[in-house]
Amino acid sequence: MKTLQAYRFALDLSPRQERAVLAHAGAARVAHNWALARVRAVMSQRAAERTYGVPDELLSPPISWSLPSLRKAWNAAKDEVAPWWAECSKEAFNTGLDALARALKNWSDSRKGARKGHAVGFPRFKSRRRSTPTVTTGVMRIEADRRHVVLPRLGALRLHESARKLARRLEAGTARIMSATVRREGGRWFVSFTCQVERAVRAPARPGSMVGVDLGVKHLAVLSTGERVANPRHLVVAARRMRRLARAVSRCVTPDRRVRRVGSNRCPGRSKSFRGRTRASSGYAATVYTSSPPG
Repeated sequence: MKTLQAYRFALDLSPRQERAVLAHAGAARVAHNWALARVRAVMSQRAAERTYGVPDELLSPPISWSLPSLRKAWNAAKDEVAPWWAECSKEAFNTGLDALARALKNWSDSRKGARKGHAVGFPRFKSRRRSTPTVTTGVMRIEADRRHVVLPRLGALRLHESARKLARRLEAGTARIMSATVRREGGRWFVSFTCQVERAVRAPARPGSMVGVDLGVKHLAVLSTGERVANPRHLVVAARRMRRLARAVSRCVTPDRRVRRVGSNRCPGRSKSFRGRTRASSGYAATVYTSSPPG
């Protein structure tokens, strides 16, 4: 049975490598914002023409927002929009265009009622300060030492841990890497591999047995057998340190672009507080993943 599975590893980037990854993430953001501005300009023009009483057959021609169309338009305009485009991998620009194509399709399907769930809003421009740096590539390999991954134009990036679990499957031919996504979360960089994995169909050891699981707050889970799984309370443990860091941040001078105020360089509490929240959420996710009923 073939299925998709993700393998996620932390990265140990040097300052030069981190600047290179941020440059690729910035390239993805530039392509996304340029294509979004182009789509919005055409939609606004057509909406304005309708208010003037122009019939539909005489409106400005619409543009396609599929990924091939956006990529073709970007290749035609990249020399003028981004003269530095050759410094980054083409996969970086494709990341931003693909994200926009997916967002526009979800918005369109949501308006037509073809998409389930909550209503999807129109895509917005990505900010350098608020957006999460992300780069997706389709060409990569894991080195023989299982501690480095090679990505286009970025070279060999060191992994914080061994990738032996994925490497063994690749060597055995039971897995194939489809794409790799580099993303910064909680002050750390991670690479996620989307793989097509061949798995044997497992039969349950005791098909007639059943157990009920009730998730809670006081206890992480309560089983129908009476067993209770304790809640490690990662957030409560980290709350004291996070409160202290929050007070330190409030006393610092923060940057404000509206009044052209430069922030203080002696305030590391903001990044430490963010890492504390990420560590607490990651600990909770790991606990839920590893906790399972016996048998």
